[in-house]
Amino acid sequence: MKPFPVYPLMNINVQRGLGSYVWDADNRKYLDFYGGHAVISIGHGHPHFIKKVSNQLEHLAFYSNAVVNDLQIELAKKIGAISGYSDYQLFMVNSGAEAIENALKLASFKNQRTKMIAFERGFHGRTSAAVHVTDNPKISANINRGFDRVILPWDDLVTVKKHLSKGDVCAVLIEGMQGVGGVHIPDPAFLKELEILCRQTGTILILDEIQSGYGRSGKFFAHQYSGIKPDLITIAKGMGNGFPTGGVLISPDFKATFGLLGTTFGGTHLACAAGLAVVEVIEKEGLLENAIQRGDQLKTALSQFSEVLEIRGMGCMIGVEMPFPVKEFRKIFVEKFSVFTGSSSQPNTLRILPPLTVSELEVEEFIEKFGVCLLEYC
Repeated sequence: MKPFPVYPLMNINVQRGLGSYVWDADNRKYLDFYGGHAVISIGHGHPHFIKKVSNQLEHLAFYSNAVVNDLQIELAKKIGAISGYSDYQLFMVNSGAEAIENALKLASFKNQRTKMIAFERGFHGRTSAAVHVTDNPKISANINRGFDRVILPWDDLVTVKKHLSKGDVCAVLIEGMQGVGGVHIPDPAFLKELEILCRQTGTILILDEIQSGYGRSGKFFAHQYSGIKPDLITIAKGMGNGFPTGGVLISPDFKATFGLLGTTFGGTHLACAAGLAVVEVIEKEGLLENAIQRGDQLKTALSQFSEVLEIRGMGCMIGVEMPFPVKEFRKIFVEKFSVFTGSSSQPNTLRILPPLTVSELEVEEFIEKFGVCLLEYC
């Protein structure tokens, strides 16, 4: 038996990591400004993360959600405090796609509707309902298309208002900042009006913060720059710093009943230990502020290159629009200059996603290598 080949793989066998760097099987060092799809939030091999997870593993890795788990209670309190959503509830799952599935399900339970609104370039996952609200028909099978949904233009309030006015929309799903779609930020005025329209029409507002959340934007959630408060917020990626975990933050307007939702592996003792370590490091090391500072440093330095057409994003989530498809550039960047970066569904957009712990010197190293790679490529 062999793995089912669904990803085009770089011929790099990563073996270990520390901070903003990883090493391959030949002990070659790489600057990691991608973090495996924005998953690495507090850096590779953070000592507090290792200690917390290791200690928990020595005591208990797993027991089901049929018993009290003090770690879940503690993690929910810490996420509520750091995010400003202390009055919300937390349902833990295993991944971003599972968080989306449960958010959509909760929305439909709440108002009994089925129609969903999502937006162009949006990416929300590859499971059944999540892939149907993702703007990529190539990854959606016929079996996934089991409910009515519309994909609307980005920041188009007129069109959104037209659909919501009918009173039949279950939920509006939007990313706090688009990731796979090329790092696009929703206009704060659009989000504010969207919140008002959803309240008026009994529509559930869901913010997908799977990639843009957990401090990556410089605030705990990217949507907090607009001052709105959605009904449901999905989280994952940076939540576990590589440990598979996710969740849904649920407004107090939603009342739980036994059996409404369920999970075997969501919120295990080990997952909670990983989650607690991440929040504790973010708080102790002031990583929200660091994300803002390093993001500003990146944007300022990148703007000096004439080849860069546009820079989008906030904090440690940056999209760089180039005048050419970045596929070959990324290949050269990692193979010759030992720097990992990300792509997007927009072929000319380079995604830059360093850990929130990234240093000023590491950003300078990235910029220096970026410039040399540009000279060679162009």
